[in-house]
Formats: sequence, structure tokens, C-alpha cells
Amino acid sequence: MAELPVIESLDRLARLVGESGDDLFVRWSRGPHADRAQASHDDLTGASLPGLSANPLAVEPWWGDRSRRFWVARRLHDYSHLEQTRGPGVRPWVLRGEQTGRGPDNEPLVLCREPVGWVAERVLDEAERLVDSAGDADWGPLDRRSGDD
Repeated sequence: MAELPVIESLDRLARLVGESGDDLFVRWSRGPHADRAQASHDDLTGASLPGLSANPLAVEPWWGDRSRRFWVARRLHDYSHLEQTRGPGVRPWVLRGEQTGRGPDNEPLVLCREPVGWVAERVLDEAERLVDSAGDADWGPLDRRSGDD
């Protein structure tokens, strides 16, 4: 498999989302080569899932005329904890995919039709700064392990 290009800016990723239909997703893993089996597993039960867990980048209609850049930043920021919790080598990458179902956390399960590119670390930093600037200091990633037990 050819080396994936790197998406170097939040603006570039937002443009890709604007140019694409509803088939762009972000996946946090070791990349398309590691995901060639095209199946994720439920962490709780070990069940094999009919696709890769991924998150859609398509802007929802209810978002209205709000910034696409902010939408994409939030999508990246919401799952940024996966880079640390999933182990070494896990990074976000963008793919064109076809949804095959929903996972146990109601996330889309997708078949990868085309890997698009890695998301550069600086894009994650940009996304974090943008989300942090929105004003709610308590807003953070959707980390199942965070919070008080």
C-alpha cells in the first residue's frame, strides 16, 4: 500500500470535507495497512463488528451556516483521547467509506473504500486550540474513562 499523504492543516481538512459528499470519516488506528481486515472489535465483549469504527466528518444540516472548520475541529477533538488510550502508533487518518452498521457506542461502522490521508499532529493542536477558545473550559474529549468514579 502506498504511503498516505499527510493533511497538514485544519483548513485543508475542512476544504476536503466541503468538497466531499457524506463519505468522509476519521479513524483512530495504526492506519489502513493495520486495518486491512476491515473489522473492529467491541472492547467489552470482544465481538467482531461488521466494519471499522470511525466518525463521520460530514457536516450535519442542523449545523446551519456555522464554521465547517470548527465542525471538523470538534470531530477531531472529541476523540483525541484515542491517540493515548489505544496504544503506540495510533493516529487519526481520513478515509472514504461506506457505512455498514452502528457499533456499541452508536458509532458508524464503515468499510474503507479509499484511504485519504493521515491527520498531522499540528492539526490536532489547531483543533484543540479552536475548541478551547469556544469558551467552555470543561469541554473535553469523549473519553469513557474520564470523570469521577
